[in-house]
Amino acid sequence: MNRHARLSALLDLMGDAGHVDVKAIARRLDVSPSTIRRDLNYLHDQQLVTRTRGGAVATTVSYDLPIRYRSAGRRSDKARIGEAAARLVGPSDIVGLNGGNTTTEVARALATREGSAPAEQSLTIVTNAINIAGELTVRRHVKLVVTGGVARPQAFELTGSLAYDTLAQITLDWAILGVNALDPVSGARASDEEEALINRLMAQRARFVVIVADSSKLNARAFAHICPIADIDYLVTDVSADPEVVSTLRDSGVQVILA
Repeated sequence: MNRHARLSALLDLMGDAGHVDVKAIARRLDVSPSTIRRDLNYLHDQQLVTRTRGGAVATTVSYDLPIRYRSAGRRSDKARIGEAAARLVGPSDIVGLNGGNTTTEVARALATREGSAPAEQSLTIVTNAINIAGELTVRRHVKLVVTGGVARPQAFELTGSLAYDTLAQITLDWAILGVNALDPVSGARASDEEEALINRLMAQRARFVVIVADSSKLNARAFAHICPIADIDYLVTDVSADPEVVSTLRDSGVQVILA
């Protein structure tokens, strides 16, 4: 298990239990106690946990939010996708992120990647996702821009005219979007029309559009249209993706990255 995956696992376990024990978590993740101590010290420095003798306890920064987007499955796939998408982004780029499990992993990968210097504030992240904003608020090397809007309890994303007006005034280098469905004919789609509207505008304001979706989303169906395949520059998905679908997308001009 790589460092990013360990950090994500530690945050998830912390969110569930409120505390972790070094020895117990080392056995669970099959790594050495010294590795877990270093990881917890790093999270403590980032103000995401509070170190205790033998372990750590949760801070109140992000765990009180109802959306930890507790993934029921495919966590490792989503973590790898998040890392691969983050590698596309330059150190001073402007990135738009919508909400969802996979974009949360992108945000974590961006925030914890090597070479991040707390005083620099070089990377700009624009998001309408409450949980991503909560996690990134304490990242001093990230300039965080949160859209206005109305919080939807079904998805914990900000939508509506306030969110739209914010996005309409800015430009992005990258729009990295999680979707409910993607196929070569219908393009990228979401389950909710209000989310789709904000996602569509985020894509329109970006130089490059990246869809991050595990293979279960390919050739799936969803209610509302986000953008056509022609508007998508990259798809980052997992290695279980249907080769025929991947080939068709590549023939359509999408650069497909298998993580």
